[in-house]
Amino acid sequence: MWPSWKGVVINMLKRTPLYEEHLRRRARMVDFGGWDMPLQYTSIIEEHLATRERAGLFDVSHMGEIVVRGKAAKAALNRIVTNDLNLIRQYKVIYTLMLNKNGGVVDDLLVYMIDDDEFLLVVNASNTDKDYEWLKGNVAAFSADIEVNNRSADYGLLAVQGPSAQAILQKLAEFEVSGIKPFTFEFATLCGTEAIVSRTGYTGEDGFEIYCDSQHAEAIWNGLFAAGKEEGLQPAGLGARDTLRFESALPLYGHEVSDSISPIEAGLGFFVKLGKGDFLGKDVVEKQAVDGTGRRLAGIELLDRGVPRAGYRVEKDGEDVGFVTSGMHSPTFKKGLAMALLSVNAVQLDNDVDVVIRDKRVKAKIVKLPFYRRRRE
Repeated sequence: MWPSWKGVVINMLKRTPLYEEHLRRRARMVDFGGWDMPLQYTSIIEEHLATRERAGLFDVSHMGEIVVRGKAAKAALNRIVTNDLNLIRQYKVIYTLMLNKNGGVVDDLLVYMIDDDEFLLVVNASNTDKDYEWLKGNVAAFSADIEVNNRSADYGLLAVQGPSAQAILQKLAEFEVSGIKPFTFEFATLCGTEAIVSRTGYTGEDGFEIYCDSQHAEAIWNGLFAAGKEEGLQPAGLGARDTLRFESALPLYGHEVSDSISPIEAGLGFFVKLGKGDFLGKDVVEKQAVDGTGRRLAGIELLDRGVPRAGYRVEKDGEDVGFVTSGMHSPTFKKGLAMALLSVNAVQLDNDVDVVIRDKRVKAKIVKLPFYRRRRE
């Protein structure tokens, strides 16, 4: 990570277009999947609560953007994603997953329909290169007339999230922001540059994600802070992004879904459209949907003090019944909560279980997911 040559230390971590802004705001920077990213600016809890109560601004420019273009692009993508792209139209966004032949998840992603022949795929940062190669191979097998381009380096990506997000963005926009409905987007001009503005996010709150040319990310970042001063807009790092998505039970790749955890096991069956025709991995997940699986994702609330972490064992009556996929002390509920992949026999609401924390069994119970749902007007 930090190789040296003749006594000179070289930082090999990738940097987003907003790296200098993070340093200026005294962010605590960490290595996140090979990226030098802000973990927090003040504290994770403060940034978490600011986003829940007012608004937080996140730099998520490390995410991957892959463009798939061609007359057969929709048909090809529909053969390798679980959701049905025929359900969306221009300027719509859809959440979906790509599976391997064993029904495990290659990645979960958002698909933006630019038009009938062009799609923007937003993938997890750590999977970008893998997804790009995987898409090229599978799309090429469908048609040689489809282009797959990794455009990640060209994009800056900002997310303004929270109850005040719309009011803040409206101050910068020359269009009616309320017209962008959840999981839709528009091309718009912000701070003198063209951007894609979508009503999406990864926090469980209302909000927007803004895709722009990487050269103009700083102008939009600073413009949003100026617009959000009165609303108490606060910069927020990856720490708060994780606690926010966790409370809303949004999956994290490598935790709730992975190449060995199927979407059916993860409770994401809604995003698997078995009636649309063949897609990679369909035979496995279809069998799971019909016959059931031996394990499924559940919520856990600790009844005693402790902090559940990913990988901790979960026991029922002394028997191992699964493991924690994500867990933490919840900033909103101020108690230990976890998502866990458990034996289906153990997944009953209010069922007593134990989470093994440093060889100590901590009493807990099964609870409903998500832990948090935002109040809607």
